[in-house]
Amino acid sequence: MTDPGLDQDVTEKFKGAFRHHPAGVALVSATTADGPVGLTLSSVASVSADPAVLVFSVTRATGSAGGILSAPSMLVHFLVAGQEPIADAFARTGQPRFTPEQGWQLLPTGEPFLPSARVAVRGSIRETHRVGPSALILLDVLDVVDGTPGAPLLYHDRHYDSLVSSTQK
Repeated sequence: MTDPGLDQDVTEKFKGAFRHHPAGVALVSATTADGPVGLTLSSVASVSADPAVLVFSVTRATGSAGGILSAPSMLVHFLVAGQEPIADAFARTGQPRFTPEQGWQLLPTGEPFLPSARVAVRGSIRETHRVGPSALILLDVLDVVDGTPGAPLLYHDRHYDSLVSSTQK
């Protein structure tokens, strides 16, 4: 039997390790029978280029995450510097989402599209794996929709930052 204190210590150290590891900020959006849903993500990664598959995780299967899990297709937007307010709105419950001021449009396929994002990857769920209270989603890529160029938005130590290449310094 393991010491419960040790598990908590490992959990906190694990959270701290990732708190200090920068991650790109993305936003996943979809349309459900109840309307549009969306979430801010920092867990997006490429799995394979052929077939094109990406992965992300959600921390529960209710609310917006539940809507994403039930949607037939979705868009994963790669956000840029300056989109911190949109990232915050989709990271916190009860914030305004899909407002005209945020600049949302609908693709002909029905997903909410944020053209001010650098790029959006359209896909459908290939597999879902439960891990504790979280779900790991493998997404088959159906299309890649160009948006607006910009410096990638990052999340690091509970703050937003941006990536500036050495040629931009």
